[in-house]
Amino acid sequence: MEIFVKALPVEEIIESLSKQFRTPLKKDAGELTIELPEKLGQGFIRGTSFDSGIGIIEYNVTFYKDMEIHFTINQTHPLKFIFCSEGRVNHAFEENEDIHTIDTYQNVIVSSSGYNGHVLYFKANETSHVFSLEIIRAEFNKRKNFGYKDISPRLERLFKDDVAQELFFYQGNYSIQAADIVEDIAKKDHTGFLRFIFLEGKAYEMLTKQISQFIDDEQNDSKSTMLRRSDVEKVKRAVDVINQDLNNNYSVDELAKEVGTNVNKLQEGFRYMFNLTVNKYVQQVKLEAAKEMLSESDQNISQIVGQIGLNNRSYFSKIFKEKYGVSPKYFLNNKFNESEHSTENEEDEDDNGKN
Repeated sequence: MEIFVKALPVEEIIESLSKQFRTPLKKDAGELTIELPEKLGQGFIRGTSFDSGIGIIEYNVTFYKDMEIHFTINQTHPLKFIFCSEGRVNHAFEENEDIHTIDTYQNVIVSSSGYNGHVLYFKANETSHVFSLEIIRAEFNKRKNFGYKDISPRLERLFKDDVAQELFFYQGNYSIQAADIVEDIAKKDHTGFLRFIFLEGKAYEMLTKQISQFIDDEQNDSKSTMLRRSDVEKVKRAVDVINQDLNNNYSVDELAKEVGTNVNKLQEGFRYMFNLTVNKYVQQVKLEAAKEMLSESDQNISQIVGQIGLNNRSYFSKIFKEKYGVSPKYFLNNKFNESEHSTENEEDEDDNGKN
């Protein structure tokens, strides 16, 4: 099945979809929503736009038949930043036959040339959750954009090309921070006016992350810093490596090479997941292991220090006290006192029971 809808602004896209699908249009302040009719599928499409020329559309849909949505209008089409957070969606330019698959956690930046449009393809019986930032460049360029200072020259040309002289296509894996923004938008914690200004803020936040990601992708791999989903998996592998052998003191560089990433991304990953640097995380794991051994084993402090890969007992005592508020020796002695006290209480209870 294929349908043809207006390409701008966002409100007219949603209204056009409402007419094509013959389904009611719901309004919440500036946000418009349509529910898919039962005969076509399940889910919804919603969106809104803002005075600056930027808008946002969310597709959370499962069509029962293959669906092609053609965006057509005899004007310059919006610059699109498209993100897929679940499933997949295919994109094509109206002016050529190349089809680009956008899988889960991937994104594209696309601009057709002239008055040529775009096509989105949704596969039957596949749930797709897709977000699209729609930027009408002629309107967006009326803002105080300060000459697009400090962004990529390629993106600067793209934003300034408000009559779409050039075709543009970029594809990547969007950052974990961008994924968080997508999830915030989907939650719909607010309604009415609060929802409207919330969406406007999130649209700019997403645009900021997307531009930062594009700049990051232009760096060589050793300088890249932004986290993707694949990078998070590498951080998890690094955690496993650390926990498997606490006696092995990996440097951050060695650990990064071991899991196949660079130092910048590894550090960023640990900050994102644990709010700690790699070294601080390793220190925390070693201290937690030491505390457990002090509590549950008969080993002395020197033996435990050796088992967690620390050669300096005084340094261990210092960082242990910083974390737990008492020295290892005090903790160890107090453990035995508590154990004796606990045993005495149990004996008293037994005596009382006999009486």
